[in-house]
Amino acid sequence: MHVIQGKGLHFKDLNAQIRAALADGQKEITLKDVNGQYYIGDGLREKATINIEGVPGNDMAAFMDGPTLVINGNAQDNIANTMNSGKIIIHGNAGDVLGYGMRGGKLHILGDVGYRVGIHMKGLNKQIPCIIAGGNAGDFFGEYLAGGVLILLGLDAKEGESIVGDYIATGMHGGRIFIRGEIEQKYCGKEVGIFETDEDDMKTLKRYLTEYCADFKLDLDEVLSKKFSKLVPVSSRPYGQLYAY
Repeated sequence: MHVIQGKGLHFKDLNAQIRAALADGQKEITLKDVNGQYYIGDGLREKATINIEGVPGNDMAAFMDGPTLVINGNAQDNIANTMNSGKIIIHGNAGDVLGYGMRGGKLHILGDVGYRVGIHMKGLNKQIPCIIAGGNAGDFFGEYLAGGVLILLGLDAKEGESIVGDYIATGMHGGRIFIRGEIEQKYCGKEVGIFETDEDDMKTLKRYLTEYCADFKLDLDEVLSKKFSKLVPVSSRPYGQLYAY
């Protein structure tokens, strides 16, 4: 395993060392004492695992196409922007605007997430991007969602507590959102319908959550023991009269 000491290192130098290690054929890299350095994992295509100790900065894994990033703590904003493939595992909380335009791969977060998670997530060709968060989410969850799967679990939520903010799935026109528990229509965009999960939905959830629970050593049966709400678009052009004559 190749180790890179990130303490006090400028983000350009840190990323240069990562790329040099991958070019040398390293398949497992550990970054120690990371403290807000930007752009970790951006554009990387190698099939390698990068373990991050500390808090990586904004725009991690943008345009990433292959690696696995494991963050042993919290992460910041704009993670997985236009990510094409690969996997990100975050053993803490993450910030806002996660998975912007995400086209493939998986983003697994153990804790809470911020605002505009999954915005413009779309998929590419047969790829189905997936974001799963184990905690709560802020406003505009799934905004303008065009494809892929969003799953919100609220595992530590108290009875009766809302696990997601307002304006859920505003502008959604594709993909699927699964939220553990009940959701009121008044908190959603007008183009979104809320439905009970059917047998196929539960198979989908089990497939995605089996891997997620393995990543964080969670009990799959316990996670699936509560009912889920499914959100899908019911109109392809709900705001047409607002923007066109």
